[in-house]
This record gives sequence, C-alpha cells and structure tokens, in this order.
Amino acid sequence: MFVVTYRKFFYGLSALLMIGSIVALSVWGLKFGIDFKGGAILEVAYTDVRPETAQVKEALAPLSLGEYSVRTTGEKGFIIRTKTITPAEKTAIVEALSKGGVAVTESRFDSIGPLLGAEAAKKAMTSIALVILCIVLYITFAFRAVSEPVSSWKYGLVAIFSLIHDVLVPAGVFAVLGHFQGIEVDTLFVTALLVILGFSIHDTIVVFDRVRENLRLNRREDFATTVGTSINQTFARSINTSLTVLIALLVLYFVGGESTRHFTLALLVGIVAGTYSSIFLGSPLLVTLEQWQNKTK
Repeated sequence: MFVVTYRKFFYGLSALLMIGSIVALSVWGLKFGIDFKGGAILEVAYTDVRPETAQVKEALAPLSLGEYSVRTTGEKGFIIRTKTITPAEKTAIVEALSKGGVAVTESRFDSIGPLLGAEAAKKAMTSIALVILCIVLYITFAFRAVSEPVSSWKYGLVAIFSLIHDVLVPAGVFAVLGHFQGIEVDTLFVTALLVILGFSIHDTIVVFDRVRENLRLNRREDFATTVGTSINQTFARSINTSLTVLIALLVLYFVGGESTRHFTLALLVGIVAGTYSSIFLGSPLLVTLEQWQNKTK
C-alpha cells in the first residue's frame, strides 16, 4: 500500500520531470542530426597519433564548409558533420586532414538531402503516434470485461498519460544534452523511443492484469487496497526485469561503439522512466480516477 498511500508524492515527482522536460524542449528543443535535417557525416581514423580537435578545424578552415562540427570517436578517430557535400568536397576534406604525410583512412560516410531528412522526421512522429494509438486500443479491448469500479477505457487513458511521461523524460534529457554537449538525435533515437514504449506498456499491463485478477477474486475489497496489493505482488518482478535490462545496457554503453552510445543512453533513461511510471504513476492513477468518480456520484 506504500505506493498508493503516498501517490501524491510520486505524482509531484512525475510532474516535476514532465514540466522540466517540456521547458527544456520549448527553450532549447532537440538538436536534430543529419537523419532529420539533411547533411553529411564523415568518420575518419588516424593510423598514428590523433591530432587535437583544434588542429583538425584549422586544417578544414580553408575549405569553406559553412557550419560544421568535429567530435572525437574511439582512440584515433574523428566524426565530422557538415552540410550536404559532393564527393569532390569529401575528397578535399580527407586530403586536408592528410596534409604533412599523416595517414588518414575513411571509416564511414553518409549523406542525406534535406527533403529526405524532413520526410524521416515526419515518419518518425507518425510511427510514435500510431504505436501509442494501437497500445491504447489494445488495452481498451483486453480490459473490456472490466467495468467496475473503473471502466476499461480509463485504463487506456492512464496508459496514454504514462506513455507520454515515458517519451517526454528521455526527450527532455536529450534536449539538455543537445544544448550543453551538442548531442544530436537521429533515427536510432526514435527507435529507442519505440522500444521504451513497448517495454513500459509491458510492465504497465502486468500490473493492470493483476488488478483485474484481484478484482475478480475479491469484489468486496476497497479498490485502493486492491491496487496496492497488485503493485506489491508485481513490484519485485518489475524491478528485477528492469535491472536485468539496465545491466546489459550499461555494459553496452561503456563497452559498445560510439555509434550506439546515444541510442543506449536513451534506452537507459527511458526504461528507468518507464519502470517508474508503471509502478508509481499508472496504477495509482487508477485509484485517483476511482475516487474522483465516486465524488462526482
């Protein structure tokens, strides 16, 4: 009953996280990568000692690339992000970095036009909206037999709020990281959000299903007590499952490659937020809705 009894505290914490995320997104927004705004990304590696970032920028200065960024990767590499460039311009960049007999190899090159980037952003938003809609429809259908004391559609309503929470928190974190550390979001970030939605709703449904089962077994019990009992019965399972996933993600974050690091970070933040919302936000909201419903009656 601890979670249900102190649910207002957990509501306040969730509200703080969501408001902070909304403010960060409104003020700074997400820093979109070339997947969404178009441009080119070139990854190079030095055979010998890697020069300083300032030296790389000095070598690229005569090329008039416009706005670009240089970021280290691995032990001997750099990732250079620019506007959309031609093959000749790419060759000029590699040659500029190779001046003085320095051995440089091209590890990766991707180029996306602005129209394709805008289309990718639109499809990303559409996919997230469709996933949330399908999840809500499924919950409403799966809990259609539950009508007392909370109707099935209200389970779906609570799920929507929880999923918005689970998307807002990692988005807000990346808005802050984008502003202060220049971290960009790409299609892998959208993939991470979709994984987070699936993981979070899985945990939420487990608790909801236990609530439904306990309502069937003991119809005379107070609804708040039923929800509290259901949370207690599934608490250890949810935490252990999340910890197992988080351990694997932490290993991937520290040991994996640079290209998947931000994807892993988004999953880490989102799964923590999703586990929190499933236990401390979604199910207690059912109790709040039931109490509001009784007051109106």
